[in-house]
Amino acid sequence: MVIAKKINPIISEDEYLNDEKISDIKHEYIDGYVYAMSGASANHNRIAGNLFSALSVHLKHAPGQPYTSDMKVKIGSKYFYPDVLVDCDNLSGDSYFSQNPILIIEVLSKSTRQIDRKIKLESYLNIAQLQEYILIEQDFVDVEVIRRRTGWQSEHYFLGENVTFESVNLSVSVEDIYHRVDNSDVKEWLLKQAEDAIENNIE
Repeated sequence: MVIAKKINPIISEDEYLNDEKISDIKHEYIDGYVYAMSGASANHNRIAGNLFSALSVHLKHAPGQPYTSDMKVKIGSKYFYPDVLVDCDNLSGDSYFSQNPILIIEVLSKSTRQIDRKIKLESYLNIAQLQEYILIEQDFVDVEVIRRRTGWQSEHYFLGENVTFESVNLSVSVEDIYHRVDNSDVKEWLLKQAEDAIENNIE
């Protein structure tokens, strides 16, 4: 997610939803309080875009449909904008939020890590249909998968490994998730891959 700034005063859900339709800025809603969201970095967009593309191709002829960060998710009296979500409900064309996502993905940053790992985690785990919550670091390589099947225990994946999104039966390499991402872990990985390729050609 991108960092949000709290805005007063308390407003109703209907007021929030109506205002959001005409607002130029996205806001999240938590128990009456509205939080304005800031923009996202290039790395943030690359990671979210890589996964949205992979999910779109994989689910082209399947019931589930991926959505980008313009689709809200509703949990009780809270509304969040996940970076990517997959919903198997047949949402109408004028739907503005999902209530039953099976997969939620958040891209983390230093400023949002605590919110995504605490406030959002606690809320998302109350979604009856949710099977997986994925947290992806953008400043370094770490893909954390939290699954209902394992009692919401964390599993971490790194470069050279594949991540299986069990909720949609899709396997994606960590390298593909971080395609074109500009951070030191990715740079070191690509340099090592290039050096290994040169050594193999010499042999």
